[in-house]
Amino acid sequence: MGPRNPWRHPFGVPHIEHPRAEGHLHLSGGRRLGYAEYGDPSGPVVLWFHGSPGGRRQFPLHARRTAEDLGLRVVLVERPGSGLSDPHAYDAVADWASDMAEVADTLGAEQLGVIGLSGGGPYALSCAGAPGLAERVAVVAVLGGVTPSVGPDATATGAIDLARRTGPLLSGLRRPLAGLLTAGLLPILPLGRYAYSAFSGIMPESDQQVFADADIQAMFIDDIVRTSRGRFQAFVDDVRLFGRDWGFRLADAKVPVRWWHGDADPIVSLEDAQAAVAHLPNAELVLRPGESHLGGFAIADEILDYVRSFL
Repeated sequence: MGPRNPWRHPFGVPHIEHPRAEGHLHLSGGRRLGYAEYGDPSGPVVLWFHGSPGGRRQFPLHARRTAEDLGLRVVLVERPGSGLSDPHAYDAVADWASDMAEVADTLGAEQLGVIGLSGGGPYALSCAGAPGLAERVAVVAVLGGVTPSVGPDATATGAIDLARRTGPLLSGLRRPLAGLLTAGLLPILPLGRYAYSAFSGIMPESDQQVFADADIQAMFIDDIVRTSRGRFQAFVDDVRLFGRDWGFRLADAKVPVRWWHGDADPIVSLEDAQAAVAHLPNAELVLRPGESHLGGFAIADEILDYVRSFL
């Protein structure tokens, strides 16, 4: 056996179990979306949408075991320009719901749950609020989700509102910006363990506690390595879309929504999340005292248990 490729297996990172299945989902127009599947293949379908950046393996190991125990078929779908997904420029977050309707057809899901972590939050809400899939969505869970920055639902401040103010730049330079991001990140992938430790060291204390878990470290690095195949175009496009009207109104998401949010989140403030939840007709906010932006990784089993109660 030859030496391991450090761009696929960074130095010092323990092996992590593979998904039960992964590959491409084919859309009617010819595009492909990368996916990974966890849990019970015969169980109710739950679509889990990763953060920004992220991909199909951004699913904690303890959540994978919980999905099996609860009998859930959890499918992580990569957004265009991430991992195995073909690049594609959506006009609005709502366009994602149309693609997910085709994914639901492929999976044979007449009813499903949807979960969005951080940058995946808007996409989860779009499945319940935009035409195409809403009638099949039974429940939505959001973990530290991004809030709207444009339109009547706008609540975003700080880092997320910056996306609105830089919107024209992001739209005009989306490909060069992704190229610059890739050029900066690819060389350090073999040293992912050390970059992870350095990144963790500057995070809020509550996030440091989550990221100190060896399983979280292995999952996170394994995922970002595979995400890099899409050359981080999805991350740039996420930020671009966060600065636009999402293409639907939060009031249109009428299914039960539970939104977990930390009161120490420096990226999406608690006040922004509270204002967004107030626009949702059937939502509750679960406050996470002392928790920062990425605490959702630690409570993934709690979220899955909640979603399972509707399926």
